[in-house]
Amino acid sequence: MSKSLARFFRQQQLYLGFAVAIYASLWAIGEPPRLRTVLIYTFSLANMGGFVMERFGRRHVEEKAWRFWSSAVSLLVALTPLMVAVSTILVFWADPRPNGGRFQFASFHPLFWRYLETSWKFPAVANVMFGIGILMKTYLECRNQKLQTVVDLQSAERQKQDSDLERAREIQQGLLPKELPAVPGYDLAGVWEPARTVGGDYFDLIRFSENRLGVCIADVVGKGVAAALLMANVQAALRAFASETASPSWVCSRVNSVLCANIATGKFVTLFYGVLDSERNLLRYCNAGHLRPLLISETGATRQLDDNSALLGVFPDWKFKDSVLELDAGDRLVLYTDGITEAARPDGEEFGEDRLIASAQGLKSCPAAEFKQQLLAQVKQFCDFQLSDDATLIVIDALGRTQGRHGREFHEAGAVSAA
Repeated sequence: MSKSLARFFRQQQLYLGFAVAIYASLWAIGEPPRLRTVLIYTFSLANMGGFVMERFGRRHVEEKAWRFWSSAVSLLVALTPLMVAVSTILVFWADPRPNGGRFQFASFHPLFWRYLETSWKFPAVANVMFGIGILMKTYLECRNQKLQTVVDLQSAERQKQDSDLERAREIQQGLLPKELPAVPGYDLAGVWEPARTVGGDYFDLIRFSENRLGVCIADVVGKGVAAALLMANVQAALRAFASETASPSWVCSRVNSVLCANIATGKFVTLFYGVLDSERNLLRYCNAGHLRPLLISETGATRQLDDNSALLGVFPDWKFKDSVLELDAGDRLVLYTDGITEAARPDGEEFGEDRLIASAQGLKSCPAAEFKQQLLAQVKQFCDFQLSDDATLIVIDALGRTQGRHGREFHEAGAVSAA
């Protein structure tokens, strides 16, 4: 059975229900008409009115509401006399005479007009009310269909956006190290946890040689796709300039020049970049506005690296300088972004640097991989697993033996200009 035919039969069942309700109402007030009369009037008026009003409604539903309803009611009032007259003819035609015959044409005319004159009010009023109901139903159905179409289009667009974001996330993950390089005498770990599908944090561990490793962590201002695009530019620029022989200050100056020439107003990047020499147990680095890394000794003593330079993408002529950190056995260097320290509870309290230092000291005995997992878990639990910003960690554990003092840090004499 076709949909239109099935819909027609459902309508007739509804009309039958109306007829029974009308008959019962008239019977209750003591003026029961013939059931046949009620059925004929109901089915004829409902089908004629429903057919006309439904098609009018679907064709004119896009018009302004006042114009739609004024035109629809005017049409309904104009057609009601005709539909009542046609229904009355059907009533007379179906009504048998006492002699067993039907109305003859000669007697039909005067009786019809007399009956129509005395009984037109109820079917006319019922037809207008039913027609308005059909109009209301058709109008709401069309509006709902239009709304559903809009919802479906928005849902499809949202699914496409979600799919695009997921692909962007995959691309962004592809820019991060797939496997951390092995360096003699060091245990390395890193983690990136975006607050959204994509984010503006970036970390990298770049192998230059068996004993030399580039270490980078960066944070792009903002969140979402815009931050992720800028982060990709930072990654491309840093990879282009970083090398075993290039000093961190020179790399930062070159990345800064690229960003200052292309970055949008109000945007900036913080970057910590260093070169780890595992043979000499030295980390030569440049901190361009990034959060100060934590240095934890084997005994648990903790301090933050003090040297800091300007943000990237703000001052094109800024002169960056190198610092050198000498690492002892048991030292742990923790690099992080503000998604760690600024993770906040619902009441606004942040995880903060003090809590970070306390957590890092409490996890001192854990290997690097376990340390970053446990620390990130504490941060996420603190903020009820609702990170407000991307959270990134790099952990560098010094395992070998050295003769120097713990974490001896000094600055190189030279400075590098972005020019």
